[in-house]
Amino acid sequence: MSETKAPPRQPGPDSYEKKRRTQRVQIMMPILIRGVHKGQPFEETTHTVTVNAHGCLVLMKSSVVRTQEVMLVNSKTAEELPCQVMFVGQKEGDRVQVGLQFAERSPLFWRIMFPPEDWDPSQRKRHTGASPAPAPANPLKK
Repeated sequence: MSETKAPPRQPGPDSYEKKRRTQRVQIMMPILIRGVHKGQPFEETTHTVTVNAHGCLVLMKSSVVRTQEVMLVNSKTAEELPCQVMFVGQKEGDRVQVGLQFAERSPLFWRIMFPPEDWDPSQRKRHTGASPAPAPANPLKK
């Protein structure tokens, strides 16, 4: 009796991967988040986990709730944009994953180049570990 393997499952039109509007980039960038929670102002310095043209995913100690408005400051440029908390995830130690969305698409806020929409991370060039070839000997040098 032979075993039949099911073909690999392809993402459907309603899958999470297909809903992503812009390419996410994993990058740790220093940021400052300002807001008010339960009437108390807070300010937290943290860093991004991922960024895209519409916002970012961060790890925060401060308490926030979904739909809450906050201000996000790029620590390198001092640029500040209004954001909305779109996702509050699981606790990781003393921090929580928080998804922030800009009030409007702002790809230049991060000052990085985003990969093209059809970019496949499995196709990226990887370091082979091989040493670079030595420079050819100069025939004029004795």
